[in-house]
Amino acid sequence: MTGDQLLELQPTLPADFPEPPGGLDDRQLRAALEAILLVVDEPVSEATLADALSQPVDRVAGTLAALSAEYEAEGRGFDLRRAAGGWRYYTRAEQARHVERFVLDGQQTRLTQAALETLAVIAYKQPVTRSRVAAIRGVNCDGVIRTLLTRGLVEEAGTEPETGAHLYRTTSVFLEKLGLDSLDQLPPLAPFLPDDVSALDPDAPSSESSEADVLDPDAPAPEVSAPPGHSAGAPDEAAPSPSASVPNQVAASPEAAGDGSG
Repeated sequence: MTGDQLLELQPTLPADFPEPPGGLDDRQLRAALEAILLVVDEPVSEATLADALSQPVDRVAGTLAALSAEYEAEGRGFDLRRAAGGWRYYTRAEQARHVERFVLDGQQTRLTQAALETLAVIAYKQPVTRSRVAAIRGVNCDGVIRTLLTRGLVEEAGTEPETGAHLYRTTSVFLEKLGLDSLDQLPPLAPFLPDDVSALDPDAPSSESSEADVLDPDAPAPEVSAPPGHSAGAPDEAAPSPSASVPNQVAASPEAAGDGSG
């Protein structure tokens, strides 16, 4: 949102609410300009500031220039600059090393659980859209993805042809942080899944499902049909029922079970 747009967002005030005083003295005008400039994220024009404060444009322009000169003379850590047709606060170049250190230290903080979950989904499903990540996690992920973009762990990877939505993938920084050479070295998901996921969630895939099915809630469930020559109600003596298998036990193949002859 631009500074001009921010100042245009004025709440509806009662009819008897007093109008802002137009007769601001110099001290009041300086304080009002400083307060407004602290909440904008883009340069604000002199005309916009003058309109917000019901002051002549020339007086606002002169006060802004005086504030900028005052900050410069006092050696403040910030200054007020005119840029892109407006005014905005900036940190001074002399303090860049301190600001850089603060920002970098802040990026070394631990990721939240939500960020870790979102990063895992992107890592195993990339390239993937925000809506797809949200569908898998069950919550909105816009803010978390912005955090991952800021940390340099994910990046945009074009758009989806069908919808035009942005696709996201992990970066080389992600591999570096995990000590991996390529995405092929990501650990498989199966060992970390419970023995029977359906016991916790009836709609969840079983533990024998593939990793792609676990991360894809839209994947169709496999169809189970009776073997040829057997009726639905007749017992099947040739192969054990899937429901009777022990969790984590690999079912015997038809070749290993044999046909009962000999």
